[in-house]
Amino acid sequence: MTSPTTALLAIEDLSIHFGGLAALSRVSLDLHPGEVVGVIGPNGAGKTTLFNAISGVVAGQGKFSIDGQSRNWPKPHELMEHGIARTLQGVGLFPDLTVLENVMIGATKFAEGGLIRSALGLDSRQEARLRERSMIALENVYAAGLANRTVSSLPYPVTKRIAIARALVSNPRILLLDEPAGGLGAQDIEWMIKFIHNISAQCAVLLVEHHMDVVMTVCDRLYVLNFGEVIASGTVDHVRNDPAVISAYLGADA
Repeated sequence: MTSPTTALLAIEDLSIHFGGLAALSRVSLDLHPGEVVGVIGPNGAGKTTLFNAISGVVAGQGKFSIDGQSRNWPKPHELMEHGIARTLQGVGLFPDLTVLENVMIGATKFAEGGLIRSALGLDSRQEARLRERSMIALENVYAAGLANRTVSSLPYPVTKRIAIARALVSNPRILLLDEPAGGLGAQDIEWMIKFIHNISAQCAVLLVEHHMDVVMTVCDRLYVLNFGEVIASGTVDHVRNDPAVISAYLGADA
């Protein structure tokens, strides 16, 4: 069992270069069970690059640890083995598939023969288990009634919930939310805030977000990136009043 003092996820001295440009420079952060930790910063600060490194989409130099144990940086297909699930800035769903089928794709680790075998009906019991697990994930985002609708028929805010359900169906210990409130109106943002509060009891949450009302409400701690470097970290109140953060967002004159 992970002790309260052991980070569920820890990154140390992560650096990533694209050609001669440093996208991230010696970035370190940690995430503990039950926490909601935010990564914020101006556009181009390196937030999505950080998520891409954790997700194995881009390679970098640095140390990656799970439960205090140093590991190789994961490949995308290894995320589930580490208990990590991620949403995208958009939704990344298959528009012509049903809601349920999209969520089932996120449960492939539970299908011994893979999702394709299950979808073809070659193992009806296996398919039934995947469907049941996927329906539970949809219930968590209050979308079970939409299971048989095609994604293309749904409004954008609803598809954001479906994308989260697809991430949750793998029972992650670490949920990476990439701009979960992006493109949402006030009512849907309020729902997202409540959801993140609730889901943190099941899995730790690391989120990138531009909506400061969301960040300041749901996060236990923050890391602030600017030009690929961590310029501040700590509690919301600490970061809110940090001169370097104010300067990064409002300009040096502020």
